[in-house]
Amino acid sequence: MNITFIFFLGLFVALIGVVPPGLLNMTAAKISLKEGHVRGIMFSIGVCIIVFVQTYLASIFAKYLSNHAEVIDILQRVAFVIFVLITVYYLFVAKQQLNPHIEPQIRSKHSRFFQGMFLSSINVFPIPYQAYMTITLASIGWLEFDMTSIISYVAGAGMGTFVMLYMYIFFFDKIKNKSITSQKSMNYLIGGITGIISIITLINIIKEM
Repeated sequence: MNITFIFFLGLFVALIGVVPPGLLNMTAAKISLKEGHVRGIMFSIGVCIIVFVQTYLASIFAKYLSNHAEVIDILQRVAFVIFVLITVYYLFVAKQQLNPHIEPQIRSKHSRFFQGMFLSSINVFPIPYQAYMTITLASIGWLEFDMTSIISYVAGAGMGTFVMLYMYIFFFDKIKNKSITSQKSMNYLIGGITGIISIITLINIIKEM
């Protein structure tokens, strides 16, 4: 398998996971606005180091699960329900508030780095998300569980996370000042992406029946 292709798979999957406004990307943007881009980037690097570890653990977990089809079957159904709920939320329910009240208090660059590691550590969503996505990619033949492929995928996931945090840092003012119509468009984009993932998941479930 081409390791460049696997790298960009990891990058794309991570981008999808970090697109929705959340604690990590909004904190990175807030730090950048209040304390400068350097501290925002230091925070983001701390986040990405933990994402490397989380994605690697998720890949190892997925490799184990790939030998237990009955567990994968259950996880696929659970993931399908979750992605459908996320799709419904962003298409029909999501509020147009992209500016939660987050007041950074730590000033040092090294503190921001460790703050990024800490907040990323308590955010365990990437582990089940990446475990499911790696299983799905392996099931359609786009990913193998050899060490080279796993490392390439993990590197892509870390880079994808950093790219999205970087985008939040430097374009937060534009996102924050967008009109309601533009914010709705962002929600529709996220809902559309998760909707596509839901359809792919449903197809895999039907094939295995």
